[in-house]
Amino acid sequence: MNGPHDLGGAQGFGPVVPEENEPVFHADWEKRVLAITLAMGATGTWNLDQSRQSRESLPPAQYLASSYYEIWFQALENMLRERGLVDETEIEAGTSSGRSKSLNRILRSDEVVAALGRGGPVVRPETGPARFAVGDRVIAKKMNPKGHTRLPRYARGQVGVIARVHGVHVFADANAAGRGEDPQWLYSVEFKANELWGADTTAASVHVDLWEPYLEPTNV
Repeated sequence: MNGPHDLGGAQGFGPVVPEENEPVFHADWEKRVLAITLAMGATGTWNLDQSRQSRESLPPAQYLASSYYEIWFQALENMLRERGLVDETEIEAGTSSGRSKSLNRILRSDEVVAALGRGGPVVRPETGPARFAVGDRVIAKKMNPKGHTRLPRYARGQVGVIARVHGVHVFADANAAGRGEDPQWLYSVEFKANELWGADTTAASVHVDLWEPYLEPTNV
């Protein structure tokens, strides 16, 4: 979707200024938001791409005015509400009504380290030959999907070169929409930076990981 999260190449937001010796968390509540998000993700109630889509779906003014974990918290609240795991009374009160909801899985405290160590691999078996090879010139499709996509706006309609073939991975667009994993070939595509942003850019090139359904061959 064309949401406020897609800032690549956008102007007017100022430079990124790293915080010296920045802590992992700036407040205790941020730790809790991360912990609850991980615990709920482990239940299988939603998948990673649906979680990302929920964050991207926040109103632009709210998204841009919120900190990193404020965005996570609001998206988490929305997903819990949408799936009937909390109601408005509980949200307003900040406490559970005591009515338990059944979940497919529960991540227990003694399982957290092992679960984080395993991660959530998204590589899948090959379903057929790759359409493109290293060195092929491709064009990223012009598209404005309503749902989640990993094709940034600045790359749409632009010509690039396949720099690497990553293999077959879960297709984020389909997974976010609830259509299953729909594994697709994933490529690293190199774009010339001056063709994306003009002669004033200081970068030489930009590499973007893009799934095969985003790409078309070109003879340009």
